[in-house]
Amino acid sequence: MNVLSLFNGMSGGMMALEKLGVTVSEYYSSEIDKYANQATQAMFPDTIQLGSVTDWREWDIDWASIDLVTGGFPCQAWSMAGKQLGDKDERGMLFWVMLDIMKHVKHYNPNANFLIENVKMKKEFEEYITTHTENALGHVHKILINSALVSAQNRNRYYWTSFKIEQPEEIKTNMVDFIDFSFVGKEISEGKKQRVMGCKFGVGKYLTRNAEKCGTIIALYGKQPSDAWYVLRDNGSVTMLTPRECMRLQTVPEHHIDTLLNVGISNTQLYKMTGNGWTVDVISHILKGI
Repeated sequence: MNVLSLFNGMSGGMMALEKLGVTVSEYYSSEIDKYANQATQAMFPDTIQLGSVTDWREWDIDWASIDLVTGGFPCQAWSMAGKQLGDKDERGMLFWVMLDIMKHVKHYNPNANFLIENVKMKKEFEEYITTHTENALGHVHKILINSALVSAQNRNRYYWTSFKIEQPEEIKTNMVDFIDFSFVGKEISEGKKQRVMGCKFGVGKYLTRNAEKCGTIIALYGKQPSDAWYVLRDNGSVTMLTPRECMRLQTVPEHHIDTLLNVGISNTQLYKMTGNGWTVDVISHILKGI
């Protein structure tokens, strides 16, 4: 299989294909974040880096050879957590660039498949994206999947594909499979701890061994409130989730986590790319449909 990954991030699509045992001959990545590119090259050194999607007409690609195009286009313009400007936002316009690229691939290879991802959004936006994707690429299968089915993280995302997919079977998870409660790290300030511990148990801003699921890991980790950011450790301290724990909640394979933690990327950037990334096990489930 030859794959073109738009907005590649930390290569969640490649991880998913690897989990499925799919042989990828050529993996093309379009990504402008230098740290995400550094992460990709550390895990998958044969990746062909293309740069920005806006320069796609200059890419040296045999378009007819592409079998799969993936695109998790930027969510900020579409998310209910943002200003909801859609394609009136400069970042929202990248949706159209993505469709142009996919349509170009389909022109040269009508059998090429596509996978598109974005956040849970208001119905008006979801219908807008679905309609224009169908107009550009033909029949579309759309599904809303919560990562909580395969992980301990609540993460609702829409997926649009050229092939049929079903909901993944729920895997019973335990928080200790993802969180190291015995970890001893830097505790948050006493003032912040009091605010965090004052939240309602199970829905507040800290996780315990008895918690069922955490909130969504997002790119702004540590910069605004989130119920997924703090852990009540066994020694009574309250600390932030570690980068390893965040990546585990995104079901990144452990050997790739080891690589990423030792490649010289700061925790800040690891948190960011993890929050921007895909839940690998959800993507591998979806790609089984090809």
